[in-house]
Amino acid sequence: MLLLPAALGRTVIVVSLRRPRTRVCRGEDEDESGGAMDTAEAPFLLVVEDVFPLNQGRLVRVTGRIERGRVRTADEVQIVGFGGGALTRVFRIDGCRQHVEEAHTGMNVGLLLPGATTEVIERGQVLAAPGSIGAHIAFDADIALLPEDQGGAELRTGGSLDFYVHAGAVRGTVTLPHGMHTLHPLHTATATITLERPVALERGRSFAFRHHGRAGGSGTVTRLLY
Repeated sequence: MLLLPAALGRTVIVVSLRRPRTRVCRGEDEDESGGAMDTAEAPFLLVVEDVFPLNQGRLVRVTGRIERGRVRTADEVQIVGFGGGALTRVFRIDGCRQHVEEAHTGMNVGLLLPGATTEVIERGQVLAAPGSIGAHIAFDADIALLPEDQGGAELRTGGSLDFYVHAGAVRGTVTLPHGMHTLHPLHTATATITLERPVALERGRSFAFRHHGRAGGSGTVTRLLY
């Protein structure tokens, strides 16, 4: 589960940890809030959910949801996260159950890429406009713990957690603020997170984490360190 703090140290709102499966043909024009209209002109970003080698490895089909921006056939995109960084080119776009020349914010699509990318792309990475987002292993974040009856447990500096960012999971440790020895369930803090693998991150990115194999809490990136 992913929770977001509604009031400091007290109330939390619990929502699904797993990324919702958006309808394939949903796009920014159908967003009732109008927020997606703004993200349509932002740099392209797609969260990689699945990877399928095709034609005996000559092509790879990457599926996921476009979080922002647009992508067109023949566009150059960058693989970011988990040690990625390679540039590749979009060979074909499948969306709305058919081949399309362009896809945009809110659409679930399949992008066909050259087969050479098979060895360097995996679930949890992102495809992005080159240079628009970086991969990081350390960052500051506002974190909130679930109540005990929902899995929340005391957290101490050096505690090891499973962090869920985008569609992937990566192990990491927490460093609490100076002078704070323990963070208790239903409380919040600004902590430093250090991951075992670099993940595509930017300020404002929400994430969830598990503690001792149970849902532990959630957080929001406030500062990127390295």
